[in-house]
Amino acid sequence: MYAIPFLDIPPLLRAGGSVRLPGSKSISNRVLLLAGLCEGTTTVHDLLDSDDTQVMLAALRTLGCRMESEGASLRITGLGGRLPVREASLFLGNAGTAMRPLTAALAVLAATQGGSFELSGVPRMHERPIADLVDALRPLGCRIDYLGQAGYPPLRLLPGTGHLDLSAPIRVRGDVSSQFLTALLLALPLLTREQPATIAIDGELISKPYIEITLNLLARFGVCVQREGWQRFVIPAGSCYRSPGDIHVEGDASSASYFIALGAIAATDTPLRIEGVGTDSIQGDIRFIDAAEAMGARVTGGAGWVEVQRGRWPLAAIDIDCNPIPDAAMTLAVMALYADGPSRLRNIASWRVKETDRITAMAIELRKLGAGVVEGPDFIEITPPRHWTPSAIHTYDDHRVAMCFSLAAFNPLAVPPPAEPVTVRILDPKCVAKTFPDYFETLFSVVGTQSDWVPVITIDGPTASGKGTLACAVAQELGYQVLDSGVLYRATALAAMRSAVDAEDENALAALADALNLDFEAGGVLLDGVDVSALLRHESVGTLASRISAWPAVRQALLRLQWSFRRVPGLVADGRDMGTVIFPQADLKIYLTASADARARRRYQQLEAAGVSTTLPGLLAGLQERDARDQNRVASPLKPAADAVLLDNSALSIESTVESVLSCWAQRRPFA
Repeated sequence: MYAIPFLDIPPLLRAGGSVRLPGSKSISNRVLLLAGLCEGTTTVHDLLDSDDTQVMLAALRTLGCRMESEGASLRITGLGGRLPVREASLFLGNAGTAMRPLTAALAVLAATQGGSFELSGVPRMHERPIADLVDALRPLGCRIDYLGQAGYPPLRLLPGTGHLDLSAPIRVRGDVSSQFLTALLLALPLLTREQPATIAIDGELISKPYIEITLNLLARFGVCVQREGWQRFVIPAGSCYRSPGDIHVEGDASSASYFIALGAIAATDTPLRIEGVGTDSIQGDIRFIDAAEAMGARVTGGAGWVEVQRGRWPLAAIDIDCNPIPDAAMTLAVMALYADGPSRLRNIASWRVKETDRITAMAIELRKLGAGVVEGPDFIEITPPRHWTPSAIHTYDDHRVAMCFSLAAFNPLAVPPPAEPVTVRILDPKCVAKTFPDYFETLFSVVGTQSDWVPVITIDGPTASGKGTLACAVAQELGYQVLDSGVLYRATALAAMRSAVDAEDENALAALADALNLDFEAGGVLLDGVDVSALLRHESVGTLASRISAWPAVRQALLRLQWSFRRVPGLVADGRDMGTVIFPQADLKIYLTASADARARRRYQQLEAAGVSTTLPGLLAGLQERDARDQNRVASPLKPAADAVLLDNSALSIESTVESVLSCWAQRRPFA
């Protein structure tokens, strides 16, 4: 998960491998609420961990549900339809799958058992309509007040008369959001032990596949709804919730759409395998496969898996009714950039009342890339760009905008040379936490490109100038890989000490360097499977590393290993010759010029804090000796690259130094 305000994705060329999807948001929040409402304990497996599920979990805990983690599973002891907590304020973020169903369930419980609840969210949630649900609940006897603009959250749910009238059908509009019907279907079984409840739909019901998910899960919890087409739903008398004991959450089919599209666009040599959701899914968005195949994708699948490869190229333009796949259809809008003509997506009016007005948002951002776009009240038409433009994609705090536009980075496939490939900047990439916190990391694990398209920042400087700390901090801010070249030389030195190889035996040292078995895991360094992070920081190891780094054969042996760190989305490399020898074409070169006195004081403070006894004069002498050796060696002497930015961080904090580097970087990128 990225903390940065933007993520730059370099031009990409290919895809292949395997990904495992997080759990479905739609299923996860429905299962959580059902488990919270029913009697007994439900063990939920493969639950999505995201912003939306976290607000639902927090709400259920506040209401009195008991929860226990069991490894990757969660045990939820439900309320049994009773309210142990009669008053609470619940913050539900921008999660429609929490706001709408909790409104209905708590309105019913507050009216029959007495209770007062306030439900609120982020500003965008207070712009998402809820009047149709409130208008359906009030005739039953539920008391609901608007705390802001009428028709929108925040809401206050108040005690009622203790009895709700189910004698007449409960009427609700179906043409704004299917979540209103889902909310009623989830709430009404709390009232049907002795009497049935009927829901009648006014207008055409949109997003029917999401209602199918709701009905399927209700049946898993013991409530079998009788359906008359899509206009009338009856919950029989005697219906009540019963825990299934264990329930598994499918991978998210909407999230699968990005990787199905990725396979259709760029999986040319090997297929892209998607695990966690398959052709047996209960989610309507799995029908995205049909649309992808219509555009030319080659898809196979089974229970819990799908494999995709590119078929037709360019993709075929389509004209499609997207009502069955409202969320996944956004991915089709970006796939349309790679089509052989204009594509038209119809019946998507529900896009306008989602996390943002998605029709307008998609139109604005597609035009930035160079596409021709026509938008209407319930459709969007996209003509592929003739000339792609480097674009900073505004994501509107909408996870699906961020994820689907990442696919625009494959623009080199649409406009082969001599056209110039373009970088795509995703603003506010952390918004994907709503449903897929690790989306970008997952994407980057299965894509590839030309090495020279991957941006590189080098940070060089003398010993103890803070290169490693700075490189890690900058890499974390940008979401990039990090290469601490000093670790490679220290690991070679440690291997030499363990093998009793003489520091003057250049060939033997080079052989050790060439055969290094290094792994970097969770901030640690493993040599031959053993964590040597602490050992690498010993002064004796550092001193030997400085000596053996002067050997040309050792440096050559480590060259290929260092180049291998240049992976998407980018690399920050620190050392003594990163900008002069290893990555001479780096996009930005920083050379730290901290004085020997300042560096010695820093090292002294670090060692003192670690309980290591030393003296400041001794450290200063050692640093000066190492500086002289590094600056005068024959192989890659320590010096700034001709085009490096010189940065004296003697009196700067690490935060200020990072800010300086990021400022330089922002001025070098295509979006400066």
